[in-house]
Amino acid sequence: MTETFVPPTRFAVPGRIAVSEQAASEWQTATITGIRRETPRVATFRLAVPGWPGHLPGQHLMVRLTAEDGYAAQRHYSIASAPDGTGQIELTLDHVEGGEASGWFHTVARPGDRVEVRGPVSGFFAWPGDRPALLIGAGSGVVPLMSMIRHHRARKLTVPLRMVVSARSPEELVYARELGAETTPVFTRSAPDGVAVGRMAAAHVAPLLAEQPSGGWEAYVCGSNSFAEHASRLLVTAGQPVDRIRIERFG
Repeated sequence: MTETFVPPTRFAVPGRIAVSEQAASEWQTATITGIRRETPRVATFRLAVPGWPGHLPGQHLMVRLTAEDGYAAQRHYSIASAPDGTGQIELTLDHVEGGEASGWFHTVARPGDRVEVRGPVSGFFAWPGDRPALLIGAGSGVVPLMSMIRHHRARKLTVPLRMVVSARSPEELVYARELGAETTPVFTRSAPDGVAVGRMAAAHVAPLLAEQPSGGWEAYVCGSNSFAEHASRLLVTAGQPVDRIRIERFG
């Protein structure tokens, strides 16, 4: 059984990993073991999932929250953590205006609370670490891309990996403390002194495509519908083959 949850909008309450298909298709009880603030509106929730079958960077899982009256809300969330075999996974969630599930996580959830999860889900956006990867994200679209970066670091992989990530301001850049030399941040509203402000442009993408590592890039784009379309056009214009662009859209 899970801990009950009260939907905020209804009640005004503030390397390659082997994955078991059977385990991934069943609902499991997960316990929140930690909560970490990333930005004023984004937080990471660490979950312990007994019998977790493992995942690939870029995959997501389903979360189900059930209220006392039987009402249930289900959401798909990208997994932020790298696969590590510990049975612990992390979800990084934006506090969506009026969102039932994200509202519960941000205003009600505490360590020790339990939720139901099922997954991992979808292999299309997964990156097992076996090919050069060019990651393009915006806002919370950085979440599955960060799983890839963490996997790359944890396994000490030598395959090329680069990321361009867009945020409104430095204060809203998710995982800012973790980002390293592989990442180019783009700020659309405000930026540190000496850094240009504006939308992601060809100047951010074309130089990376010009590098063309052996085998070429596999591009992973994650963000809103409008961002995904914009970023994909930049990639294609810069010479990235359409069939080597994987897109995950939020919203």
